[in-house]
Parts: sequence; C-alpha cells; structure tokens
Amino acid sequence: MMNKNTVLGWATLIMIIVGLGLIALGAFKYEDVAGWGFAAVGVGFFAIAWVFDALKGRV
Repeated sequence: MMNKNTVLGWATLIMIIVGLGLIALGAFKYEDVAGWGFAAVGVGFFAIAWVFDALKGRV
C-alpha cells in the first residue's frame, strides 16, 4: 500500500521526467519561439517537483 510520502515521491519523479522531456523538446525539436515556451514550462515542472519533494515527510 502506498502512503502519502510514496505518492509524493512518485509525483516528484514523474514531474522531473516530464520537465526534462519538455526542455528537450524546446532545445532540440523547436528552434523558434515555441522552443522558449516549452523550456519555460519544463522549468515550471521542475519548480512544482521541488515543492512536492519539500512536502515529503511533512504531510
């Protein structure tokens, strides 16, 4: 059975993977202005993952 900390750990891992994917899309696939948007959203995913990681153990 998964408790709250396990769920936050998995959510953090998934957010990091999605963030890396979005940054990679922005860097390698879209070289125009759209790439900046993908990279910015990827950095936002990293920020949310950081919050999830900080909440682990406190909830």
